[in-house]
Amino acid sequence: MKLIETRRAVGRVLCHDMTQIIPGVSKDARFRKGHIVAEEDIPVLLSMGKEHLYVWEKQPGMLHEDEAALRLLRLCQNEHMHPTAVKEGKIELIADCPGLFRVDAQRLEALNGEDQIMIATRHTNTAVQPGDKLAGMRIIPLVIPGEKLDALDAIAGETPILSLTPYKLKTCGLITTGGEVAGGLIQDSFTPVIEKKLAAYGIAVTHRCLPGDDRAAITAAALDFHEQGVDLVLCTGGMSVDPDDRTPAAIRDTGAEIVCYGAPVLPGAMFLLGYFADGVPIAGLPGCVMYAKATVFDLVLPRLAAGVPVTRRELRGMGHGGLCLGCESCRYPVCPFGKGV
Repeated sequence: MKLIETRRAVGRVLCHDMTQIIPGVSKDARFRKGHIVAEEDIPVLLSMGKEHLYVWEKQPGMLHEDEAALRLLRLCQNEHMHPTAVKEGKIELIADCPGLFRVDAQRLEALNGEDQIMIATRHTNTAVQPGDKLAGMRIIPLVIPGEKLDALDAIAGETPILSLTPYKLKTCGLITTGGEVAGGLIQDSFTPVIEKKLAAYGIAVTHRCLPGDDRAAITAAALDFHEQGVDLVLCTGGMSVDPDDRTPAAIRDTGAEIVCYGAPVLPGAMFLLGYFADGVPIAGLPGCVMYAKATVFDLVLPRLAAGVPVTRRELRGMGHGGLCLGCESCRYPVCPFGKGV
């Protein structure tokens, strides 16, 4: 690049976009990279506060901000997402399908640790819809040595740091526990809530039963649903330490490998998660899922729906940010709940 006075720039080629801000009206590029400055452009540029301009002088080994943004894109973009056009040296990634968005936070931090580089993303393990913005990237200066971008390739490794996994699970077997429900003493208020939450991820309740508080019956129902091929088994209620609450023991009796009984999340401390040998998840949902808008189930469900295994370590990590503030007007998921570092 070469810095020259704007009044002497007629006939020169701009090396970057020039943004014009009209308060309350617009903020956009008035002149694009590659524009040849004309005489009539000079008053406009001066009115934009541009008394000096960088004009393009290509130097070996140096990359323009647009070229550098495309290099950063290659480190980030994965399947099921597409980039926007480069604008003012910046590229954004957009979701192509519903699914679970994940970020390799460790590699992202390493890349952003390099001077003159920035990549910003949504939180990892976020449920997204088509058209949602996933990430944005650019370099800080207007030009950068190509060897600096080469070094980023080594830091990022061979796979993109971002992923978008489409939802895979389609069917659910729902076991609603409680003798008071099975006996018709109270209305089943749990099932409609679960059906609505599952439907948001394309999952339908195809099997259901009301075994009361019979431990053996709960176990038999879970095994039967699993044998019939459902993608997910859920047991609602009966998750506390009350002697009449037998769901945790019944789930253990299925032979599923238990990932956790208890999670550092409020609401949802009595959550149980396990997996059958073939990877089908089974979960015990505490009563808070029935009445609280956002619970541990809402944090875990997108991962289950995408077929992404949830580990004990991940669940323990939910303690940071796992406290719902109980706002009078709930705005979840646009809130801090479940968004720990």
